[in-house]
Amino acid sequence: MHGRIGAGLVFFFLINAAQAQDLAALTTEARAAAASLAQQLGGALKKELAEKGPMGAVQVCKSLAPTIAGELSAKHGMKLTRVSLRPRNPMLGLADAWEQEQLLSFDAKVRAGEKAETLEQAVIVDEPAGRFFRYMKALPVQPLCLTCHGDAQAIPAEVKEQLSKDYPADRAVGYSAGQVRGAITIKKAL
Repeated sequence: MHGRIGAGLVFFFLINAAQAQDLAALTTEARAAAASLAQQLGGALKKELAEKGPMGAVQVCKSLAPTIAGELSAKHGMKLTRVSLRPRNPMLGLADAWEQEQLLSFDAKVRAGEKAETLEQAVIVDEPAGRFFRYMKALPVQPLCLTCHGDAQAIPAEVKEQLSKDYPADRAVGYSAGQVRGAITIKKAL
């Protein structure tokens, strides 16, 4: 009997060690994909802001961000997107239950003094559709984000007009620098 228990414990520890290695490898890959999205999007936003002002930035977020996310999803074999508790476009940015829980946790951590740019979560979960690797990296509100995501009264009239045309259900305003605007989220079937 003791031999079966001992063998069972060894098997349990081997499985957990293998899962920890899998989680570490998946997390490394997810961090790289998330960083690539953030870098590409941030570079495009800065370029458009410099060349065309805030109206150019609106078009980057509307058109280019989903394209970049789609290309990175295909490249890495995982679903990569941006989500928020207050999405600008609910068709693309509405968080699922797991993502909502993580975003609420990120918000609480920021209120407790942690820096939004340091927040991430990586887990392997069992869901009704199967087993998945889930990863989230918080997107902090940068000063350049405030032109479109800051106090609604401070958003320039032409930007506000364009946002209302492009995003009639927009809830992505009222942020301050340093808050969590949303997150890059990754989901990969295992």
